[in-house]
Amino acid sequence: MKYLPLLLAGLLRKKARTLLTLLSVAAAFALFGMLDAVRVAFTAPETATGIDRLIVSSRLSLTQTLPYSYLARIASVPGVAAVAHADWFGGIYQDRKNFFPNIAVSDNYLDLYPEYQLPPAQEKAFLKTRTGAIVGKELAERFGWRTGDKIPLQGTLYPNKDGSDRWLFDLAGIYRVSDEQLRGLERQLLFRYDYFDEGRTLGNGTVGWFVVRVADPGHADRVAQAIDHQFANSDFETTARSERDFQRSFAQQIGDIGLIVTAIMGAVFFTLLLLTGNTMGQAIRERIPELAVLKTIGFSNRAVLLLVMVESVALLSLGGLAGLVLARLAMPVIGRATSGQFDFLMSGRTWLLGVVLMVAIGLVVGLPPALKAMRLRIVDGLAGR
Repeated sequence: MKYLPLLLAGLLRKKARTLLTLLSVAAAFALFGMLDAVRVAFTAPETATGIDRLIVSSRLSLTQTLPYSYLARIASVPGVAAVAHADWFGGIYQDRKNFFPNIAVSDNYLDLYPEYQLPPAQEKAFLKTRTGAIVGKELAERFGWRTGDKIPLQGTLYPNKDGSDRWLFDLAGIYRVSDEQLRGLERQLLFRYDYFDEGRTLGNGTVGWFVVRVADPGHADRVAQAIDHQFANSDFETTARSERDFQRSFAQQIGDIGLIVTAIMGAVFFTLLLLTGNTMGQAIRERIPELAVLKTIGFSNRAVLLLVMVESVALLSLGGLAGLVLARLAMPVIGRATSGQFDFLMSGRTWLLGVVLMVAIGLVVGLPPALKAMRLRIVDGLAGR
């Protein structure tokens, strides 16, 4: 603590320069925090839920449907305990900005997803109501829906056989999820596949993907290979994969999020290295006589070295922490910008990595001027050389 006045004097010697540098560092780390939150949001959560489930979709594309007749053939594969199916609907509620996932599902779909917690009475009503639908708690709260409400959706992919693009659903239940990491599943609407297949004018008798529960998760790879082998060289070849890999494939349609984030942050931090390195170099050059005085009154070379290094790390840390706090405060705003479809949260890993980067960059940019200060000869310093 006795060196704190010297540290503050160094940082505040050029207030405008220090302030601008702090703002630059804060901006860089705010961008880091937000981009890392985006990367996490597009990554399937690390959870044990669903380890016994496979997703069977078209080998060609996620948009390519599969024949409904595949259901019985998949169910006959050894190691398969149960099979359900689903189809992406892509409907719009009132306005396109209100987008949320809406999926047509088989009547046994919830049996394969025990993490969906739906009251038994509501589940019974859903299965008995031809136009029935269920929604997650967060989605219901977002629009103020209650059981018994009628929910109209505009079909963007599938027109109704009555000649319109309007589909009407009766809200039979509101579910919650048992795992906090899967809270995003509470932002979707599920409705009955039979109503959907009877009402559409194209694609009848097809499904988007099959959900397979395997009897033994340890044999999931073998079961997946057996399913794909059964449909090899057919008109509709399949690819069976774990549910986590299937979820990741959606994000990969946008691109490699990890690579994009890494490339952007690499450019940002490279620029930050140049900026802060120049700032620290200039600051030390201006203070050469002062450093010589410190050595004259008894400061060792090591003490001068550490003083400059700590100043550099402090500069990066103050700006970096301010940036991460700004990123954390921006998370709700970013979430609302995506209509609440993604949870943008800064994990503990993001904070830890941010702190490590602050210290590392501080040490890198502080080392050259610190070594120069340590090697400074008193005579040269007092002479301003």
